[in-house]
Amino acid sequence: MKALQSRLRNLNASKLPGVQLFQTQNKEFSAQAAFTQRFKQIQEEALLGGGQKRIDKQHASHKLTARERINLFFDQGTFVEYDKYVTHRCHDFGMEKEKIFGDGVVTGHGLVNGKLTYAFSQDFTVFGGSLSETFAEKICKIMDKAVLTGAPCVGLNDSGGARIQEGVESLAGYAEIFQRNVDSSGVIPQISLIMGPCAGGAVYSPALTDFTFMVQDTSYMFVTGPEVVKTVTKETVTKEELGGAKMHSSVSGVSHRAFENDIEAIASTRQLMTYLPQNCHEKRAPRPWTQFDRNSQSSCKVLNNIVPFDPNKPYDMKIVIDSVVDRNQFYEIMPDYARNILVGFGEVEGRVIGVVANQPQVLAGCLDIDASVKAARFVRFCDAFQIPLVTFTDVPGFLPGTVQEFGGIIKHGAKLLYAYAEATVPKINFITRKAYGGAYDVMSSKHLNGDYNYAWPTAEVAVMGAKGAVEIIFRGKNVEEETKKYEHAFANPLKAAERGYVDDIVIPENTRDIILDNLKVLESKNRIKPARRHNNLPL
Repeated sequence: MKALQSRLRNLNASKLPGVQLFQTQNKEFSAQAAFTQRFKQIQEEALLGGGQKRIDKQHASHKLTARERINLFFDQGTFVEYDKYVTHRCHDFGMEKEKIFGDGVVTGHGLVNGKLTYAFSQDFTVFGGSLSETFAEKICKIMDKAVLTGAPCVGLNDSGGARIQEGVESLAGYAEIFQRNVDSSGVIPQISLIMGPCAGGAVYSPALTDFTFMVQDTSYMFVTGPEVVKTVTKETVTKEELGGAKMHSSVSGVSHRAFENDIEAIASTRQLMTYLPQNCHEKRAPRPWTQFDRNSQSSCKVLNNIVPFDPNKPYDMKIVIDSVVDRNQFYEIMPDYARNILVGFGEVEGRVIGVVANQPQVLAGCLDIDASVKAARFVRFCDAFQIPLVTFTDVPGFLPGTVQEFGGIIKHGAKLLYAYAEATVPKINFITRKAYGGAYDVMSSKHLNGDYNYAWPTAEVAVMGAKGAVEIIFRGKNVEEETKKYEHAFANPLKAAERGYVDDIVIPENTRDIILDNLKVLESKNRIKPARRHNNLPL
């Protein structure tokens, strides 16, 4: 973060980068010399986008320019730009009189953390960042190259939407991008950063990518704006309320994370990319594991006492995750949405893992509609890009109630079940406490082709809690006495272990070592899916 801020200060303190000055030894005026002089001016014009006044206005809005974002996103000095001199082809409404080099989007490739990456950055200083036919062609070109070379593609969005003067050509450009988003899905990682307006048809490209990040107070996404909403539904709502970063990261789930400013969003995106492989065919290589890493790894002994004696008392599952991952660093995805389940990335001795865990502190860790969809999407991403899955289960069941049933909890809960069942990557599961009912099955159980399933001594694997079970079985007779008997028989992992549904009952402090051993064993795992055109996920 501090490094990016320093780089930004250096950029602003110097002339715009990339302007190559040509020297001519021949002082006599010639056609070649004239073009050389003109070319220097063209380069300067291209780098200025919509001009200094609009750049100043962009800064006044607390936003970086398209080129500043690109220069901060890529490793210093590695960006190679494409189509810098492209202009639009529109001759209607006087547009032929106003042509700007680049036409509102900066595209190219470079290195991010030393790895090849393609990116486009929309320039709001040029026609409000609106998408034209040539604008779309530039984006499509780098998307095609990203797939061709097997490298991630990142979009930095800051656009007023379709360029109205071009009509259907602009709409066709969006569709061309959408098609490439779909064709690239599960082939290369796709990330969208929303760093300004993103409305109308423009929102569907970020929605098709793997991760969508937003910036607080300066970015928003919606299909129809506040004016249209007021006209059609009579609702009065602001842009921020309708489609701001806070709303999308905590209410709708459209955004995976929200950040305070452009620099923080770019820095976090670079961090995320350290966990990802280049493409679906390449496993992300283990990061070198040093003595410093060993020294900074906290002890897992805290896990021995983290589960409270009272089965109804919550505890923080994040402590469990932080204790087993390298440097206690867990990169959480969607931290403000469906907080009853945790998903994100970590490393175990440099080996990347995807983590899914129930959070007992929120709704007792119950699965509901939002949690099921959130986790299912994450599980499918990990499976697409060969990232092993580690699951921590403490789930009392699916959240009951009319809101959930009317909302389709059956269908949405099935998405998570489906995601785990179809996943062929290594799957390791630890039941830390409760694993009740159908939710036990859904959370990466042995029956869904789990590779290694473990239980802590505090685990309870049963159809439901002891009190509820006894009241049904004995119809309210001798409840207290029978509850004690039921707890003795079922409020432990032994029955599941006897059946082989858990491979072992393990001491919690050994969890990290077990994960590491399992990852090594499963490196060569190769489960082949049945031949078919494609599956039919319960959408």
